[in-house]
Amino acid sequence: MSEESGLSEEGPRKVSYVFPNGDSYEGESIKSESGVVMRSGPGQQSSANGVVYTGEWQQDQMNGRGTVAYPSGAIYEGEFKDNRYHGRGTYTFPDGSKYTGAFINNRLEGEGTFTCSKGLVWTGDFHGKAALGLKLQHNF
Repeated sequence: MSEESGLSEEGPRKVSYVFPNGDSYEGESIKSESGVVMRSGPGQQSSANGVVYTGEWQQDQMNGRGTVAYPSGAIYEGEFKDNRYHGRGTYTFPDGSKYTGAFINNRLEGEGTFTCSKGLVWTGDFHGKAALGLKLQHNF
């Protein structure tokens, strides 16, 4: 982000900013010791191509809890670290199927649950695109 007059190092300020590429940000920001304005605290970033992130920012990156909505209809809701899905979260695919569980660096990684668009529920360990030994839950 560019420097904006009136911000001080005392604490966060509400800003509304439009980037040269058409992206926009509304939310809190702080001014670093070097004078750079950075997104920090709750805010919403909307990209020119329709991707919207609503959530926590720290050091000008998505960090903490938040939600990303994509134009395709896909949605991720959960934890972020350095602009990546990292921690616990739920990714809902455009067809309505969803994965809930652990993410590491944008990858499904660890214990999770996948629910297909027909409602079948699979649990187990996920490792990126691999998920060996999944168990299908039966409802009787």
